[in-house]
Order: sequence, then C-alpha cells, then structure tokens
Amino acid sequence: MADLRVDLGKLKLKNPVMTASGTFGYGVEYHDYFDITRLGAVVVKGIAVEPSHGNPTPRVAEVSGGLLNAIGLQGPGVDKFLHGKEYLPFLRSIGATVIVNIWGKTIEEYREVAARLNAESAGIAALEINISCPNIKEGGAAFGTDLKLAHQVVAAVRRETALPLITKLSPNVTNIADFARTVTDAGSDMISLINTITGMAIDAETRRPRIANVTGGLSGPAIKPVALRMVYEVAQAVKTPVIGMGGIMNGEDAIEFMLAGASAIAVGTAIFSDPYAPIKVIDEINAYLERHNIGSVTEIIGALKV
Repeated sequence: MADLRVDLGKLKLKNPVMTASGTFGYGVEYHDYFDITRLGAVVVKGIAVEPSHGNPTPRVAEVSGGLLNAIGLQGPGVDKFLHGKEYLPFLRSIGATVIVNIWGKTIEEYREVAARLNAESAGIAALEINISCPNIKEGGAAFGTDLKLAHQVVAAVRRETALPLITKLSPNVTNIADFARTVTDAGSDMISLINTITGMAIDAETRRPRIANVTGGLSGPAIKPVALRMVYEVAQAVKTPVIGMGGIMNGEDAIEFMLAGASAIAVGTAIFSDPYAPIKVIDEINAYLERHNIGSVTEIIGALKV
C-alpha cells in the first residue's frame, strides 16, 4: 500500500479523496454502502443560516456527458445541521473527517453561519465557502464572479472562525487565477475548483426548458477538460493548496488532476451512477502508485511534464 496521506497546510487527510458538496448529502445514506470514514473527507451539502427548500422541480436533467442541475442549495439550515441526529451528530459519532460547505445571499449571512459553526466546531475539520451564490444586495451578482465581493465574503468569514478555510471558485469567470489570488489574500487557506458551469437544456418537442429554473449547473465528464485547465492555472498562480474537481469518474481522472497541481480531489457526479465511486478512486490511485513504484501520492502533485 502506497502512502496516500496528503498535507493541505492546516488540513491533513488520510488520503486525497473527498466528496463534492451537494453530491453526497450528509453521508448517512452512503454509510449503508461503505464505511465513509475511509474517505479523506466528507464534504456535506451546503449549509446556510436558515433552512432552504431549493428551486421548483424539475431540477435535474441528464445531458450529453454529464448532468444539469438547479437544486437551489436545498438544506436544513445551521441549527438542524448542528443538532439533528442525521447530520453533524451522526458524522461525529462515526469519526468522519467533515468539511462543511457554507453559503449565503449576503455577506452577513456568510458571516453568521461561519460564526455558528465555529462556536460548535467539534468534529468539523474545515469550512468550504461556496462563493457561486448571488448577492441579493448587489443586484444578484454572484460573489464568485466579482473580485471585490469574493474578497469581502472570504475576509468576513475569516474574521469569524479559526477553522481552516477552503474557498470554492466559480468557473464562470474570465481569469480564474485572479480569483485564486484574491481569496488567498483575503485569508483562504485552500482553494477548491471547479464549481459547475452554467448551462441549459431544452426539450424540442415541448419547446420548454428541461429544468424549471431554465438554466443550471453542468457537471460530469463534459466539464473535465475545463476543470483540469483551471486547476493547472490556479496551481501555477498561488502556493495555496488546491482541491481539484469536475468530471472525476475514476482513479485515472483523479491522477490527472493531481499531476496538474491538485493536492486533493473531490468526486461528485460519478456518485449518482455508482455510490462506491469515491472508494474505487482511492483504490485506483493506490494501484497507479504501486504500478509506477511511487511510494507517496505527494510525489505526483504538480508533476506534469510540460
């Protein structure tokens, strides 16, 4: 067995494989399939100050090479997450490494949810800030597509918590490296990317959008080349540890992201077609390292030959 441990600065993981927020729920259902403590980390579905019912249905459409979704960040809210037995208490009880994805519609909402989680942080390894949300006080502009707003929200969260911070970048920007530098300057300890790419699907027979929200986020194999390119650019631009995601379906995909500069990776859409996908990725990374006589997974991080 190769050494799969990775060091992301303030966050140390037993292996580089985590789940992408929104694709693994809060872990309880998947624990029936396998021991989820085998994962490097469980990244839970987004948590906000208040409960959210999400968008109207239909909210998901399968498209060529991936999935289009507009779930709308449905979630239980921070109080229920902290105290509901099927949420953080369950994850604490089994000893999972937990990363909590957080979001808000204003900077104050981000600040408040971070403060609440910081106050009851036992069992929480890190926070992941989702900055792809629209800022309702700024005319709906997404925090993650405006450099000033991105800096402000990360800085606000940083002031509220001592927990390690990961900022999840939006791919819907012109220069991803600028945003990586901005959130790092604001206090983010790590960067994860990419979030979904905005897209849409149409039913030609009904002449209607295939999801009620009209547009949604594209994920899955179709976005992998874009994700790889952005991970590579960010890894070249900052020294901040990078967590790569976007179309990772197997161990070979994961290896590619690490060669591009990711210190860890997240499996998302693949879980919908195979609940065991993250565990298979761990095993396939190990098999690759053994096949190439590599003792530690850290040896392949950023080892792309160009």
